[in-house]
Amino acid sequence: MGRRGQSITLAISERDKVQLENLALELGITWGDRPNISKLVEAIARRKLLIRANYDWTADRINALNQARIALVDAGNIEASMVVAQLLLERSEIALPLRAELDQFVAHPVQPWRLAIEHYIRQSQPFQLSYQDAAEQVWQFTIRYAELTTHEDRQYLDCWCDETTGNQDLPELAHNRCLRLDRITDASVAPVSGQWHGGLATILVEMHLFRGLAFAYRSKTNQDEVNEWLTDSPQVRRVVRRVSSTFWLLREISRYWEDCIILSPQSLRMRMQKKVEAMHRLYDSVQDES
Repeated sequence: MGRRGQSITLAISERDKVQLENLALELGITWGDRPNISKLVEAIARRKLLIRANYDWTADRINALNQARIALVDAGNIEASMVVAQLLLERSEIALPLRAELDQFVAHPVQPWRLAIEHYIRQSQPFQLSYQDAAEQVWQFTIRYAELTTHEDRQYLDCWCDETTGNQDLPELAHNRCLRLDRITDASVAPVSGQWHGGLATILVEMHLFRGLAFAYRSKTNQDEVNEWLTDSPQVRRVVRRVSSTFWLLREISRYWEDCIILSPQSLRMRMQKKVEAMHRLYDSVQDES
């Protein structure tokens, strides 16, 4: 007959007992089909299981992982984002507000309309949605091409729509819309009949870059069709980019002002020139008042 092991008594709450049983089940430490806490304690004593601190992660690490979770959601990788959320929830140092946010996310990882949009995009299926703009006006759009993207740290749906009313971009890009995801009205996405387009409407924009920007510039993948130094002006870089929204292009180049000019198309060049003239008048008016 084998020698019986010595017994010990654990003074723990019923909740902690359940947690130990669940841990034993997760690790496959059972007697038959039931969890075995004694074997679990024995495995710890024999260092088959290592116990480590669950409260030593820095705030930077936690924030980085949470940002990664959000980025995975924005990229449509919900399964991976759930793994990161579960990893964070296992930590004891997670602050209560973040824990509540993660609990809510795990319970409802993504809104149904977001899943519907991603499904329609994958299936090349035209669809309709309702959208509330910054002035709280509700629009209905029939979308025949769409892609989820990021502009200045916000998530958007860049799409080709039947409707052009109210679009202030160039006529060639009038069918393109850039819709903030958080302004899409819930439970408003539905499929429609018709053809799916191959992409957004685009135009070619030629720019010249000067001084430090010319040397520091890095080509935009899948956007720049030409990126070269001018032979007759060796310190000027010529860039020809395929653009689907002049709004975002002007936002980008306005940071560089005198280091970047638009050459074509003429309509966009004039639009940028008017913005510069308006800013010049504004500066003059402030100077006159002072």
